[in-house]
Amino acid sequence: MFMIELERTFLAKSLPDLSNCKKLEIIDIYIPKEREHPNLRIRKIGDKFEMTKKSPLESDMSEQREFTVPLTEQEFNVLSKLDGKVMHKIRHHFIYNGRLAEIDVFQDKLKGLIIVDFEFENEEEKNNFQIPDFCLADITQEVIFAGGMIAGKSYEDIEEVLKKFGYKKL
Repeated sequence: MFMIELERTFLAKSLPDLSNCKKLEIIDIYIPKEREHPNLRIRKIGDKFEMTKKSPLESDMSEQREFTVPLTEQEFNVLSKLDGKVMHKIRHHFIYNGRLAEIDVFQDKLKGLIIVDFEFENEEEKNNFQIPDFCLADITQEVIFAGGMIAGKSYEDIEEVLKKFGYKKL
């Protein structure tokens, strides 16, 4: 399935109360591992499996062309044996001013990093959205924070970039 994704991404400044939020464990594997920024991803999200290819429409990282194919668990298990860049996170679905925020709390080597995504129906909504008080900085255009770029890295690998935004490990 092909779709255009309109999204803005933020570094978290603090965590809102997530105790009543739906949460999902996500395992992403970006392939091929040899590419600096692989845009092909296989994903386990809760008990669902998929393969997605994303690419920016132009130079604006907030607009992505996205192709997603559902996978069976068996297909995922076979593809997950490919040598890729792995990332593990817990995604919380938090409602902020009537809008869904996907709050990704990274695990393992990226523990301490929290990124918040908002998706939009149209350009006007995206462009007029005000940064929430629990967010620190808009990182939508920062390629270093794209999934394929941070997968396989540790917090220490990206710490210098995070410091430029005044990010404090959460």
